[in-house]
Order: sequence, then structure tokens, then C-alpha cells
Amino acid sequence: MVVELNNTNSVANRFLTELRDVEVQKDPLRFRRNLERMGEVFAYELSKTLDYAEQEVTSPLGVAKVSLPVDQPVICTILRAGLPLHQGLLNYFDRADNAFVSAYRKHRKGEDGFDVEVEYLSSPSIEGRVLVISDPMLATGRSMVLVYKAMLRMGKPKAIHVVSVIASTEGVEFAKKHFPANTKFWLGAVDEEMTAEAYIVPGLGDAGDLAYGNKM
Repeated sequence: MVVELNNTNSVANRFLTELRDVEVQKDPLRFRRNLERMGEVFAYELSKTLDYAEQEVTSPLGVAKVSLPVDQPVICTILRAGLPLHQGLLNYFDRADNAFVSAYRKHRKGEDGFDVEVEYLSSPSIEGRVLVISDPMLATGRSMVLVYKAMLRMGKPKAIHVVSVIASTEGVEFAKKHFPANTKFWLGAVDEEMTAEAYIVPGLGDAGDLAYGNKM
């Protein structure tokens, strides 16, 4: 299942518009906050797909029956750009466990191409858990797939959700081929093009640099 938020009119379109806007991008605080707010929207929508069970809660005046999630997810984020999006997801899944993965593009000397390498992984067991993997940009899809494969060292999840603010058509198709068939993709928007350096067009630029400053 692939869900594109911008196909439905909602306040998420405002957050996505500001993330793309070159003028608004000049304020890193605003950029990070908009990534966080997108994470909150994704979390709310994703929560509708979880398993629920009826419970009771006691108020000062009586007992009410409520439906609450059976499981809390493991939220996995690709450093560093994914941190604000992760925080937005965590704001709503406030009892979730957390995983962090360092993945980066290793450019080949004298060549335009690059390889994606996973250097660091910190995670609880995901055996039988709901796994949410988030990254603001789903460009080629290779980073997302490598992170998923690395997370399998921690167990076999019962459900997988992929969350990205902006994806490329090519990246979505690549990811769909390498993730299990029942994986759910939650995307803010899908853009058709990529540059030779694998940046999404129109996209929004380098999410990590815009959120935390330029890197060497």
C-alpha cells in the first residue's frame, strides 16, 4: 500500500509547501519544525492501521470504554536528516521504542556514482513488532533497503511501515521490489525526476543540511 498525503487536501500540504520553499528554508528552526509536524501527521494516519483492543478507563465520574493500540511500534530513523521527522512520530507514539541507523553516500573517487554504506545501528529487538522506518527523502531507495536489511539482524517484524516526506518514482518502485509485499509506504509527495547525483526534482534539496547546516 502506498499513501500520498498530498493527494488529499489537508494541513499537511502547508507543511510540505514550506519545506520546499527556498525562502522558508532559510530558517533552519522552521524547517526542522515542519519535518516534525509532518512526522506527527504521518503518525496519526499510520495509527489507524494498528491493532486495537477495548479497555476501560476510570474518570472521576465513572468508567469509560476505549479502544487503544495493542502494540507500540519500534521507530527506526536514518541519521542525521531523519531526526526531526523521528521526533514528530515519537510525539504521537510516545511509548514507542527507538532505533537509529547511520547510513551515508560513499562517493567513488573520480566517478559520479556512489555506494550507500551502513556504519552504525542501535536498536531493540524487532521480533514480532511493528517497525516504522523513516527518512525525509526516498531518492534511489537504496538507503532505505539497506537499513531494512540491517534491521533484520534484530528480528523479524510483524508489520513494516516506511515514512518519507518526499520520494521519487524510481525510489518507490525500487523499495517496493525489495520490501515485503505487505509493507505500507507513507509519503508526503512523489516527484518524477532525479538529478545525476540522485537528488529528487523538484524535491526540496538536502534535508540534512537544511535542518542542521552544511557538512564537509
